[in-house]
Amino acid sequence: MMIRVLLIEDERDLAETLLQLMELAKMLADHASNGIAGLSLAHKNNYDVLVIDVGLPKLDGFSLCRQLRADGLDIPVLFLTARGSIDDKLEGFDSGGDDYLAKPFDNRELIARINALSGRRSSLVKRLCIADLIMDCDMQKVSCEGQELELTPACYTLLETLMRASPDVVSRASLENALWGDEPPSSNVLKAHLYYLRRALAQAERAHLLHTVSGKGWALRSGVKS
Repeated sequence: MMIRVLLIEDERDLAETLLQLMELAKMLADHASNGIAGLSLAHKNNYDVLVIDVGLPKLDGFSLCRQLRADGLDIPVLFLTARGSIDDKLEGFDSGGDDYLAKPFDNRELIARINALSGRRSSLVKRLCIADLIMDCDMQKVSCEGQELELTPACYTLLETLMRASPDVVSRASLENALWGDEPPSSNVLKAHLYYLRRALAQAERAHLLHTVSGKGWALRSGVKS
């Protein structure tokens, strides 16, 4: 399947060169020339990677990325910029970027980095939503229809892991790693935490979102009650 890229770059000549480069690499690429247009396209279409220039008109790249993360979009972001200092890079990562490539760059490296980012979800999203279940990662709070869910720290970690992966299945090993790293206790402990998570969801009448997939793991998926 072709990788779909949104290039947000205001330098016309560079944008045309990069679009041709992506086409040769068998990628489908859209283009926006300012931050506001890029924000709109990112919300409207499904992209695998966003390639964003930092010095954009109307809305700069860092502010654009912060808005995307606040809105819950987990599309990987690669920043392109002539600003290559360590402070600039740290600001880029702090704003929610996943990778940073300073100009001038080798075209082969750009394509390689896009390929590496595609298929991932960014872990830097600050707001996660499944149906009407909303997680504020900064405040570490979960709410449904305005009512906050009471979750233990372990249940919160499980729910965040499931929400970030949704609708994909998360294996037992992945959930155990999220909770305990490389030294998980007995499997009964994980089952107990999942029970408490399901009970917390049930109190908000959202237990139907948590699915057990036999032999594979668990998944959080929106849908009607069964």
